[in-house]
Amino acid sequence: MRPFLMKLMRLAVIIGGFALIMRLAGPKMGEFMDRKFEEAPEDFPPKWMYLNINAIREQNERILHLLEEKASAGAA
Repeated sequence: MRPFLMKLMRLAVIIGGFALIMRLAGPKMGEFMDRKFEEAPEDFPPKWMYLNINAIREQNERILHLLEEKASAGAA
C-alpha cells in the first residue's frame, strides 16, 4: 500500500507543479500566440478558417436579428 501512496504523492506534485507553471505562463503564452496569429499571412489556413468562422457568426447574428424583428412585428 505504501508504494501506491508514494506514486500518488509524486503524481500530485507533478500535476500541482504543472498547474502552477500554466497559471503563471498561461496569460503570457496567450498574448504571444495572439501576436503570432496577427502576424501570420492572410492565406495561413488557421487564420483563414478563423476569419471565415467569424464571418459566418456575424451573418448568423444578422439573420437572427432580422427573424426577431419579423416575429415582433408579426406579434404586434
